[in-house]
Amino acid sequence: MRVLLVEDDEALAAEVVRALRAENFVLDRAANGEDAQHLGETERYDAVVLDLGLPKRDGVSVLAAWRTGGRTMPVLVLTARDGWSDKVAAFKAGADDYLGKPFRIEELVMRLRALVRRAQAGGAGRIACGPLAFDPGLGTFERDGLPLRLTGLEWRVLSALILHPGTMPRAQLIERVYDGDAEVDSNSIEVIVTRLRRKIAPAGIETVRGLGYRLVAEAP
Repeated sequence: MRVLLVEDDEALAAEVVRALRAENFVLDRAANGEDAQHLGETERYDAVVLDLGLPKRDGVSVLAAWRTGGRTMPVLVLTARDGWSDKVAAFKAGADDYLGKPFRIEELVMRLRALVRRAQAGGAGRIACGPLAFDPGLGTFERDGLPLRLTGLEWRVLSALILHPGTMPRAQLIERVYDGDAEVDSNSIEVIVTRLRRKIAPAGIETVRGLGYRLVAEAP
């Protein structure tokens, strides 16, 4: 399940990112409204966690712009604002749920999974690539209808690729897989990709020279 977290509080954002990644969510994060709006318009997400009080552009206007532009991903508003008028404004802009700060991570996870299940029931489904199928709500992979056994790092690489249309830059893939760890060995991603190629055949992971990787229905 791929989620966009929009939160300008660095400590809270780091806590949420760690917790959600431990639950096998794939996370992108924006710290201001302008970046959030751009990501929401150009990337595909199963759900968004959106703070209202943001630098550069507030969360309500970002959400309204997404809905006006036809973006339908479920949005959970996360904010310290407790006034009823703020809640009404968020729901009128297109919010699907509302969670006030402080909150428990377990409740956030539960609400996100519920939002994605409802969205899938309304028409969103599995993501397929050749013999591979990915269920974003459950976070599970199948190959030819059978469960695919993956290590944690293999799951992060494969889910990032199947959720990203086209070629994913190598640096972006490393950042997602290793949570931005600058000490990662330069060959580590290649080792994981090599293992995955054996597991997902006849689907494949194509190396796009000088750019990155992309998932293809049949190995090149």
